[in-house]
Order: sequence, then structure tokens, then C-alpha cells
Amino acid sequence: MMFMTAIAALLGVASQVANAAPVHETRDVWDPRILYPHAGTVWYSGQRHNVTWETSDAPKQITGANGGFILLRSGEYETPVVLAHDITLLDGRVEVTVPDVITGNFSLVLFGDSGNWGDDFLINGVITF
Repeated sequence: MMFMTAIAALLGVASQVANAAPVHETRDVWDPRILYPHAGTVWYSGQRHNVTWETSDAPKQITGANGGFILLRSGEYETPVVLAHDITLLDGRVEVTVPDVITGNFSLVLFGDSGNWGDDFLINGVITF
């Protein structure tokens, strides 16, 4: 009886190890380069602009092609400001409204199947201290 219990336990453990084995499947990672805004760009709070990114090098199948979003980044930190959401990566552009921020250098982070950020650019904000 003890022998059967040990065998059953061993088979149970072995089945869990087999279930945890990684599945080798090809995953695409595409980091579309943000074309605009670029270094030297100046935006003003309240303006509307098209954010554009490269699409000519997109893979045939993109994980997360729909439902992407763009965050505002200040220095080393992503701010809690979402400029656009539910975007389609293959569109290559989305119109955003420049938020009310303190004047400073920012960049944008484009999230789809991965996150990548563009060049630093200046936003002349309306918030002052």
C-alpha cells in the first residue's frame, strides 16, 4: 500500500513538472520608432498634435497590435498621463492633446507588444510654481 502511495505521489509530481515546461513558440517583438515628436520639437499645453511612428518594418503578425497606448514620460519616469489609448499600432499615427504640465523636457512611450520611448522634446506648460 505504501509503495502505491509513493508511486502515485511521484507520478503527480512528474505531471506537474511536465505541465510547467515552457512551450517553444515564436513571439514577435516590434519596437516601432517614434518619428514625431523628435528632438527640438516644442509643444504648448492645449495644442493638438499627431504623434507618428514607423510602420514599414512591422512583422506580419503582431501580438497586441490593437489596444496600444501612449504615455507621457518626464526624465526617468512615466507620468500617470495617458495621451492616447486603444490605438492600432499599424495606423502609424494618433492625434493627442498636449496636457497641462509644468514646462520641461518630456518624451513619449508607445506601448503595444512592448514599450519604447522617443526623443526628449519640450512642452511649454501652463502650470507654474
